[in-house]
Amino acid sequence: MSKVEINTPAPEFELSSFQGDKIRLSDFKGKNVLLVLNRGFT
Repeated sequence: MSKVEINTPAPEFELSSFQGDKIRLSDFKGKNVLLVLNRGFT
């Protein structure tokens, strides 16, 4: 994965929701987004 620079637009990506729906960052264009990635605990 490439680095993301500060004060630049976030790259487009797609993730699956816990319900199995595909969600793209572009689905939230024009809205504030808080992304939390939980890596889990081992």
